[in-house]
Amino acid sequence: MIPASLCVKCKGRLWCQLSSCPIIEKFEVRQKSLVQIKNNKFEGSSPPGVFVSWTGYPNVSIAPVAPPVISEKNAFLDNPEEWFGLPSNEIVAMRSQLISSRRRARVADAANPSRDLSLIQELALSLKPVEAEFSLKSAPRQFLSFHESTAPTGPSAELDRMKLHENPKIPSKADYLSSDTAVKSNTAVRELYEDGLPVHYLYKILSAGTLGVGKNRKLVPTRWSITAIDDNVSKYLVEEFVKSFPQVGEFELYRESYLGNHFFVLLCPGTWSFEMLECWLPGASWALFADRSEVNVISDFEGYNGRTKYADNVTGAYYSARLAIAEHLVKKKRLATAIVFREISHEYTVPLGVWVIRETVRKALEKKPLSFSDLKLALEYVGFRMTVPLDKYLMASKLLPNLKFQKKITDWV
Repeated sequence: MIPASLCVKCKGRLWCQLSSCPIIEKFEVRQKSLVQIKNNKFEGSSPPGVFVSWTGYPNVSIAPVAPPVISEKNAFLDNPEEWFGLPSNEIVAMRSQLISSRRRARVADAANPSRDLSLIQELALSLKPVEAEFSLKSAPRQFLSFHESTAPTGPSAELDRMKLHENPKIPSKADYLSSDTAVKSNTAVRELYEDGLPVHYLYKILSAGTLGVGKNRKLVPTRWSITAIDDNVSKYLVEEFVKSFPQVGEFELYRESYLGNHFFVLLCPGTWSFEMLECWLPGASWALFADRSEVNVISDFEGYNGRTKYADNVTGAYYSARLAIAEHLVKKKRLATAIVFREISHEYTVPLGVWVIRETVRKALEKKPLSFSDLKLALEYVGFRMTVPLDKYLMASKLLPNLKFQKKITDWV
């Protein structure tokens, strides 16, 4: 049997050297389709949605996603920033309506797209649903797939041809930057975010290869583009704004729970640094094979100058939480050392994507915080509310020992 501690760290990346992940296989579900498609053709309003696979990279599949229903309400089906509060079974049922019409491509094809790829890129750039017609080479494969980074994906089939029945509604700023082949993708992403475009829109257009210097444009697997957007935008907010603000005056503690994910966000007086601590309890999605003796706390952190390597332990959740915190600090015009505690219970049996982390932390930070005069009191409160003893988190943390024991010059003033 695979050690549960490895599953918590690996999260489907096959560090176990198996050919496929047994946990992912457990979640992949075949079901009878809720829709009828005649002659392998259907018409529907794409939310808009585009999914790019990662298997076989740099040979991937890019798929416009759409239900066989024409409706402006379809936008909700691919907008995780509006899903907070929905039960997991409703999210899964909703996502199972979306049919992925796959087309094989090389990632470099984005630099010189074919007609079909250009249509998919136009669809991705739209801010509102686009009515389209899809002809498939076979009946959709009735399959639900789950991954820790992305929202569940539904039935799929190879695309024969696609036709848009209306012009995509592309925001003027996105239209300009997608047409400008001299602007780097990082710069374009930050300008679009400042223009008020939502995160889920940004990762879709990055994934479809619509941004960046022309000759370097590439299709980006969706699971990577989500993390790239969270990372890029949060770095920008921290460097350009957060580090210049005055520090928070007290220890502020925020709390929120959703789908068996229990979050405590602690903002401490100090210069910018960030840490995320995770504990997957037995029965949670990446600890299905764990027993009560296997409780592991994993962590990733950064100091004032940020990270130089990918957060391999917490993975994409790290960057999603960091974005939510950076947004909050910019809104409040404050600087802080931020620590996120995430305890995942057996209620979170199906991975639904890192949007769960981003949106839950966002919701937590909208609430009025509990204020504490010192770190000890704040940690005592957190320890009282969590299932796993606080000592396990303290042992895994890199920032908390410094906060507890490091003296500041003001201590002698």
